[in-house]
Amino acid sequence: METTVLESFDGADIAYHVWTPREPVGGAPPVLLQHGFAASTDSNWVTPGVVDALLTAGRRVIGVDARGHGGSQKSDDPAFFGERNMSRDHRTLLDRLELTEVDLVGYSMGAVVSLITAGSDRRVRRLVVGGVGEAVVDLGGVDTRVLGTEPLVVALTSDDPTCLSGPAGQFRRFAEATGADLPSLAAQASTVHATPIPLEAITAPTLLIAGTEDWLARNPERLVGALPHAELATLDGDHLGAVRDPSFSAVIVDFLSGS
Repeated sequence: METTVLESFDGADIAYHVWTPREPVGGAPPVLLQHGFAASTDSNWVTPGVVDALLTAGRRVIGVDARGHGGSQKSDDPAFFGERNMSRDHRTLLDRLELTEVDLVGYSMGAVVSLITAGSDRRVRRLVVGGVGEAVVDLGGVDTRVLGTEPLVVALTSDDPTCLSGPAGQFRRFAEATGADLPSLAAQASTVHATPIPLEAITAPTLLIAGTEDWLARNPERLVGALPHAELATLDGDHLGAVRDPSFSAVIVDFLSGS
């Protein structure tokens, strides 16, 4: 793995990681991975085995640490964040690497970022998104009806997280377990994307992955129906557990291997 820091469109330092397979598949574009909120390339894609599965399939892999996450620049300024800024980081990276085609995979917050990217950048050949459902259609992003912005910010800034419960408490504990930067997460949570995404503009064949018990991916069929060329794969588990389903890596690799 090679890790590099990119100076993005606004001067932000964005860390990205590149893996090269021992036996590359000819003609296949790189796979760009965008993790979810409070996660990182390592926790969302390396630990569950997605990177290894893609490398075994002969694919070059690029993992982006979203701003405020992993090895990328941290900030407590909400203006620094937002899924649209993260999507612009995608485009800046593709320009920097001089890539004309890429397969894009995003989970949760990263799914919203990836949908924005795929709707505006024709370099996306195939798209995989997971951990989201009808809220993308109704709200333009993650389901704030389940995971409210204000409770999440309170949970991330609380001096006594031991009494926290519900989805916001789960994310605070997840953030602590991953060593995430809490001020950055609170800033991102306060500016979460909540305007319509032009889903009809996404021309790339798309796979939506949803856990059967994922409270942030309710009614995924509605999102599939709103995308021009989409199909659905359901896996066992909730929002954090679906990525650990043994089939998670396999369905991604199989879909991206299609023509």
